Order: sequence, then structure tokens, then C-alpha cells
Amino acid sequence: MISPSSGSATPVARPGAKFLPLLGIFLVTGGFLLLGWLAYVSLSPGPAPYHYKLVDEGGVDKFDKLGLKAWPDLAISKYEVHVQGVDKPVAVAHLAKRGEAPPVLLDWESRTSELITSVDSKSSELITLVAAITKHAPEDSIILAWWDTSRQIKLLTGRDTLFSSHHGEPVIIPTHWSEYSDAIKKYEQEFWGAPAPAEERRKLQRFTDALVANVDKGAGILRELSGSREAYVVVHVTDLYKLGLMRPDLFDLAYKNFPMNSGNMHGLVNSVKRWKVENNYQTYTLQSLSDRAVRAYFLREGQNTLIAQMLPFTDARPIDLKAVQLIYQHGGYWVYKIPSRESPAG
Repeated sequence: MISPSSGSATPVARPGAKFLPLLGIFLVTGGFLLLGWLAYVSLSPGPAPYHYKLVDEGGVDKFDKLGLKAWPDLAISKYEVHVQGVDKPVAVAHLAKRGEAPPVLLDWESRTSELITSVDSKSSELITLVAAITKHAPEDSIILAWWDTSRQIKLLTGRDTLFSSHHGEPVIIPTHWSEYSDAIKKYEQEFWGAPAPAEERRKLQRFTDALVANVDKGAGILRELSGSREAYVVVHVTDLYKLGLMRPDLFDLAYKNFPMNSGNMHGLVNSVKRWKVENNYQTYTLQSLSDRAVRAYFLREGQNTLIAQMLPFTDARPIDLKAVQLIYQHGGYWVYKIPSRESPAG
């Protein structure tokens, strides 16, 4: 006879009893995974509202209109910028690279009045600029310019420049795309490669400080950045717009495209002046976009900054500057020599 054991009875196993705790664990774990995925989706910037489309590539001979025969080792790529819902490209650009180095933007042509990721620039003006730098700037000199211009100059002249990396600053997008700014930054970095090193980013902020300061203070910062070497600073009309985005509290500016009729330059100037007065701006300068259009940049505040005094605004005289000395001008580019500390300006 089997005597009953004392203490608690052993429970009888029921079908599914082991499955229920496992199901609970699965549901809880799945819930955490779902919450994590939802958090990732909510924080992910999503896709940019545009994309670059490669439409052609080859050597410099294939792109003879760019005037790059002096650089036969370059590989050229042509890209179109496409926006969802728009049939035609909103911009066209050419990129150049040497070997395995990251690509450098050579030129940019907007097909719309709104600026998207870059500003208009002409390779023909750039080629003329770098030819002058190669001829007149000593090989051991340093060139100070905005990071995109710096990369172009370094690629085509071999001269030392303050910047050699792609910075992606400022983010140039239409106002109604502001909600996509994180997605755009992510897409741009994926396209152009690794971000600029910290030291270059620091120098970019310091270079910005120089251009938005008054003339004497700004020139002093430029000398600080160039050290004891012979140094030149190159500015372009479009740099003003970039600086306005970098330091919006210091500039009150706008831009507007105007049709250009070569037979009626007087009419163009009158149209620009009228728009300036009607919108309460103080001064303006022009950028040639093509044979058919110009872009006017208008300033309401910031006329006394170094950058505004270095560019041909209606109330500025670049040739009279002493803190930096104008030595060359072509198209939208203005080149100044930075006097050394030992040789006072004048």
C-alpha cells in the first residue's frame, strides 16, 4: 500500500500550462521591440525631398566645355538634382575627382529661382581664377576662402588652402523644406563622404567670425588664421548669402533673380533699384547667372561687415580697403592679399 505523502500535493499538469508563460514573455518582448522600432521611426529623419542623379561621366575630353584640358587626370561626373513630383531637374552640377579622393563640386546651375543645397557658380570663372592664382601666388602661400571654393582651388592649383574637406554648411534649402533639414543633412553626408574634422570645423567658425566682423577686426582674424605665411583671401558674391544663413542675426538680406536683356542694361539696373526701394533695402550687388539672368543680393543690415566691404555693393569701394588689399577680380570672385603683421596696410 502506498501511503499518502505529507505536505503539499503535486499539481496535475494541464494542456497548455507551459505555453502560456512563454506566450506572455513573447508578447512582452515583442512589445518592447515594437516600441523600439516606433521610437527609431519617429526619430529617423526619413528621406530627403530630392536626390542626385548621375547622368554622365568620363574624362575631361568628354566635357570639353568645362575648359579642364590642363587637368587630364581628373574624372568628371555630371549630376542632375531631381525633386519628387517635378518632371525636370531643378539643378545641374559637375563634380571632379582625382584618383580615390572625394569628389569636388566644380559648378552648379539652378533651374529654379529657389536655391537647393548649393548656390550658382560657373566653371569658366573658376578656371580663370585658378589660372591667376597659379601664376601669381607663391607656391608656399596659403589661400583662405569658403570651404567649397577652397576645395576647388586646392584641386586645380595644388596650393595650400584653409579647408580641404566638405563641410556641408550652411544647409541651403527653401524655407518650406525646413522640416526635412535633418534628412537633408544625412543625405548630403552620405553623398559627399565623411564630415570635416573638428579642427577644420573650428576654423570655419573662425573664418566666419572674420567675414562678419568689422573691417579691421576681421582682417586681424584672417591674419591669425594664416599665421606667418604669405596669404590671400578669395571671396565670392554668393559667400554673402552663405554667411547670412550662418549668422542670421548679423545680416538682413534677400536675393531675387532678374531677366537680363543685353540691349537694355539701363532697364535692368532700374528694375533692381526699384525693387530695393520698394522693399526697404539699403544696398545691393549683382551676380551674373547666364546671358539671360542676373541675381541681385540686397542688404538692409550688415553693410559694415568685412564681407560686405570686400564685395561690390553700391556703397562699398573694395579698391580703397587697406586692412586687406584688392589684387584681382574676375566674375564673382574678388581676391585680396592679407598684409603681414610686419608690413602695415597702406
